[in-house]
Amino acid sequence: MARTGRPREFDKDQTLARALELFWSQGYGATSIQDMVDVLNVERGSLYGTFGDKRRFYLEAVRLYWEVYEQRLLATLGTGPVLPALREILTLPLGTGEATSDVGAPHGCLVGNTTVELVPRDSEATELVSQSYRRFTEIVTDALRRGQAAGEVTDNAQPEAQAKLLLLVVQGLSLVSRAGIDKDAALAAIDTAIDALRA
Repeated sequence: MARTGRPREFDKDQTLARALELFWSQGYGATSIQDMVDVLNVERGSLYGTFGDKRRFYLEAVRLYWEVYEQRLLATLGTGPVLPALREILTLPLGTGEATSDVGAPHGCLVGNTTVELVPRDSEATELVSQSYRRFTEIVTDALRRGQAAGEVTDNAQPEAQAKLLLLVVQGLSLVSRAGIDKDAALAAIDTAIDALRA
């Protein structure tokens, strides 16, 4: 009987999801392979054999993060009034500091954090981040067009320009939230941004 090799001792998807939390909490540079071995409870050789090096593992985690975020973005903006849905999206960074996991609380947006840590030195990370920002802009642009057609959103500006402004708002909030932020003041700023979109 032919050998099929040693069976994998962990669930790849589950391990990647836990690694995402670890990278999100500590950052790419501050997370060592030993941290991953300890927190994920997986042998070093198994990690290398499945994911390659730390950089490859990290980029896979960022891809997973974006997939989950994009699904939420599409679900939130897919139906109903646009402006309340956009407000919900913009307030997400304010809640990340309260998220709980066994590796600590995540901070900010993992795509934004990747921009800070790896862009522009890493071309693959740069492309991943750029694609994520493009998708955010496309999804929000479509929602704003729908809002304009329904008379909910002002037509004083192009939807794509409005969407890019909201990308800057949400990424700015994500970055500032890492240092702590007055939530009432942040919510007031978000409401100002939303009011500017109102027809």
